[in-house]
Amino acid sequence: MRPEVDTGPLAAVLWDMDGTLVDTEPYWIEREFEIVAEHGNGAWSEAHGHALVGQDLRDSARYIAQHGEVDLPVDDIVNLLLDGVVARVQQRVPWRPGARELLADLGAAGIPCALVTMSWRRFTDALLPALPAGSFTAVVVGDDATHCKPHPEAYLTGAALLGVATHQCVAIEDSPTGARSAHAAGCVTLTVPLIVPIPEGVGHHRLTTLDGVRAEHLREIHRTHAHLVAP
Repeated sequence: MRPEVDTGPLAAVLWDMDGTLVDTEPYWIEREFEIVAEHGNGAWSEAHGHALVGQDLRDSARYIAQHGEVDLPVDDIVNLLLDGVVARVQQRVPWRPGARELLADLGAAGIPCALVTMSWRRFTDALLPALPAGSFTAVVVGDDATHCKPHPEAYLTGAALLGVATHQCVAIEDSPTGARSAHAAGCVTLTVPLIVPIPEGVGHHRLTTLDGVRAEHLREIHRTHAHLVAP
């Protein structure tokens, strides 16, 4: 049995965005259908949309080009996706239950947060003004990443920007891809599945919703599981 390790208290929380902070996955899937209908010769389906949950936007664009037979450059497809999703978010931000309340409680408790997303900056720039200023101390976006989720780079970067070790963090994710990224980075990983099921054993703790979850709950999750990820 591994001896107990003094991991210290919870130092920061790292948030995924799509499907975790906001329920924007339906927006992405709607836009994918539109792009294939307008620019492609193939067919699209909900199953195709679900296959892209948690993926890097350029990887998603390549998938759309292949399966939707869309003959456009990858970055053009990405920008078409962003055009449609940003327009929808500007009309209504679909917050996930409990997410804003937890974010505010963490701020009141003095626990810094970073947003760690594979979406591009112009999407986060459209979304973040809907939150109180300073809700996120750092933001990591997909267009700055060398390696995308499930590679650990994004979460390693988020923790480094906050000046903390990853084992001092709880990462909140809704997808298997994101959860594997956070776990590989050495974060205590809280999964809150939404559209895509997360297999048992992926992540350290699982909830069905963030509704009613507060900073004290994340402290307890970290206290219980941090010895599993501490170096």
